[in-house]
Formats: sequence, structure tokens, C-alpha cells
Amino acid sequence: MDLYSETILDHYRYPRHRGSLLRPSARVVQHNPLCGDVIKLDIAVRDSKVVDTRFLGAGCAISQAATSLLLDSIQGKNIRSLERLTRQNVIDLLGISVSKAREQCAQLGLTALQKAITMLKQKRKR
Repeated sequence: MDLYSETILDHYRYPRHRGSLLRPSARVVQHNPLCGDVIKLDIAVRDSKVVDTRFLGAGCAISQAATSLLLDSIQGKNIRSLERLTRQNVIDLLGISVSKAREQCAQLGLTALQKAITMLKQKRKR
């Protein structure tokens, strides 16, 4: 199978949810020190549901496409369901097998999302 499928290339060239939110419920910047990829993820949540997400990033096709695909998949979902997302869910969204060397790239958006969820939970406790 090709390293970059048509889906990955499409999401890399034309990422969904590109940009920033004016008033995000949480904003996270996640950096992969191994390759230099970076994702800034904004999420807006109302009544425990995702109402909008945006990201800005720089890096390889895998990290950027995986984040675009991930954000596409979480629109309208309950925060509790996002807590159950796994690394395998992201790999499944990509539709390709990912080498160990590329796995951190593929998981960058998920790591950012998990940090954003933690921030949201901490805000609720205040």
C-alpha cells in the first residue's frame, strides 16, 4: 500500500477545520520533538459536546492529515466519547499501516486532543 493514500493527500492538501477559533473552550499546542511537526488545536464545547474545532500546523502529510481526519470525526460528539479514542482509531482513520517511526506523527493530533480534554475537565472542576 502507498505510504500516502489519496485520502491522506487530500486531507494534507486541503485540511478540514483549518484555522483558529476566536473563543475556544481549550487551546493546545503539541510539538513532536523527533521530527519538528507541530499542531495548534482549538476546540469549542457546549453542553459537553464538540461544537467546533480548528487546527493550524506544520509538518509531514501524516501528522496534518491525521489531525484533519480526527477533527472531522469528532464533530458533534460528546466529550466522554472522545476520552475513549485510541491510537488505533487514528490509524483506522488514516487507512494505512504506519511504521513505528511515523506513529508519533500520526498521533500528534490525538495527543493534542487528549490534552485539550484534560484542560476542559480541569476547568469544569473549578
